[in-house]
Amino acid sequence: MLAAASAERRRLRIGESLTTEGLSRVLEHEAGDLTCTVEAGVRLSALHAALAVAGQRLSLDPPGDPTVGALLAENASGPLRHRFGAPRDLLLGVTLVLADGTIANAGGKVVKNVAGYDLGRLVCGSRGRLALIARASFRLHPLPRAARTLVIATEDAAGVVTMLRRSQLEPSALDVLHPGRVAVLFEGSERAVEAQLDAARALVGGDDAGPEVWHESRERQGAARGRIRFDPGAVAETLAGLDEAIVRPAPGIAYTTAQTEPSYNLLRADDALARLTARIKDSLDPQGILA
Repeated sequence: MLAAASAERRRLRIGESLTTEGLSRVLEHEAGDLTCTVEAGVRLSALHAALAVAGQRLSLDPPGDPTVGALLAENASGPLRHRFGAPRDLLLGVTLVLADGTIANAGGKVVKNVAGYDLGRLVCGSRGRLALIARASFRLHPLPRAARTLVIATEDAAGVVTMLRRSQLEPSALDVLHPGRVAVLFEGSERAVEAQLDAARALVGGDDAGPEVWHESRERQGAARGRIRFDPGAVAETLAGLDEAIVRPAPGIAYTTAQTEPSYNLLRADDALARLTARIKDSLDPQGILA
């Protein structure tokens, strides 16, 4: 389909005129290596169910139930980004279909792989403007044996965040549900989780809460009208300028109720990064086939 569009100089929009709904297989799951390879049309819920049989997971929890292709194209993440990073941080390799129909493979199926150009990370967040993502290989993690959540009601969320991040605690998620609350997730063995929860409570107070806090966080993220990036060291200043938001201090991202321009449009036309982005687009899609 892409080759024909290229020959006819006809534009396509991935996700609309071209989808990966028929590519919905889990191709490989190497439980011993903690890796898997899947087709781009697999829904995240289906992948989680398949991996859970072996006691493993892909540590990504964005709002909704996106396909793997959409997950990568948006570089979408949820509360677990605090510890495990964004999709680009767990991606080992990809199979792409370029705008002229060329099939390109980058990366591999092992955790340590430096072969070839890093096209996988390049297409993360590209929103379908560089290539169609057909397959992807990921690094996995064991399912935690226990998970506990602590919620701190506070008027000084920035202070609570600072104390938690300066401590030796290792939460899997740390969100500010602005205004008024900080939520912390601890995962691991029963003993380790209990010890971390007690240490956190002694440090900043708070009460036990259930997983519904993280459902709320993802729902508010999914309903957000804007997203802003900020210096992770400027949490207090960022919160002071927001009325309501889901704030992830570690990656420096806030999902807000106020409308903002997408971050990829905030670059000026004369910006060096904007020029580099245009050169990459021209190299991978010189005819502008991908809308």
